[in-house]
Amino acid sequence: MGAIHEIVFDCDKPAILARFWASLLDGYAVRSYDDVEIAKLAALGFTPETDPTVMVDGPGPSLCFQNVEGRRYDNNRVHFDVDAVDRAAEVERLKQLGATLDRVLPTYTVMKDPEGNQFCLVDRRQDAAAPEIAAQDAA
Repeated sequence: MGAIHEIVFDCDKPAILARFWASLLDGYAVRSYDDVEIAKLAALGFTPETDPTVMVDGPGPSLCFQNVEGRRYDNNRVHFDVDAVDRAAEVERLKQLGATLDRVLPTYTVMKDPEGNQFCLVDRRQDAAAPEIAAQDAA
């Protein structure tokens, strides 16, 4: 069995959409940027406003807003990332329940539910407080 790791939004402007959802939901806020993170972004040519991946944290699952330009009708724009203790075993269990395997990558597996909605299985974080994103791009 898995647990919701985060809810991922594919979008054109992650910072704008992240601020919207943080304002909409009680107890949620855009994850702050420290000097180290700002320096990493700058080295890649980004600022917090142009960051291609913006996180929102609150009392429930984190929300991840990632830049995916253009609308693709073969890829849902919102999907769950689900923690899995044993990703390979969970893939097999979910296939028995009617899911299909789309692709396997080093840190996550893209699957589809019985109606074709995408979701990702990610390796359960060892340190739940670590603000890492396991699935940067499920596209």
